[in-house]
Amino acid sequence: MNTQTTDPQLPWYRQFWPWFLIALPGSVVVAALYTLVLANRHADDLVVDEYYKEGLAINREIRRQTAADALGIVATVTTDGRQLDVQMRGDSLGSELRLLLSHPLEAERDFAVPLRELSPGHYRVLLPTPLEGRWHWIIDAGAGSPWRVDGEQHF
Repeated sequence: MNTQTTDPQLPWYRQFWPWFLIALPGSVVVAALYTLVLANRHADDLVVDEYYKEGLAINREIRRQTAADALGIVATVTTDGRQLDVQMRGDSLGSELRLLLSHPLEAERDFAVPLRELSPGHYRVLLPTPLEGRWHWIIDAGAGSPWRVDGEQHF
């Protein structure tokens, strides 16, 4: 009498090894998707798509800086919390100027504010939030201004 006694074999989806072998590449796919999301969410703003147009714009800005030098326009920027003071010297200054503050790495933090003249050559503005870290600043007389003064400051 030949009786075979074999244990009933479990279906594949109830065994450990197939799931273990599927989990290895599956975890790599999940990690790759997470990395892609992080890279897109925190992308650097340093690379410009329209580099030729940006190059032409830089040439215009250099002309405006040269015009400011010719007029003897110099600016000093200081801050005390949210209050930002600008001391200006030179010709062709207006009663209202524009200050553009740009963060070197995060373009979404850039903003522009109008500067109001308190006394000759002294301008002040109340910022929406205090500045911390390194910032680039540009001061001009508004859209179409023939001159511009720029600098960099650690607040």
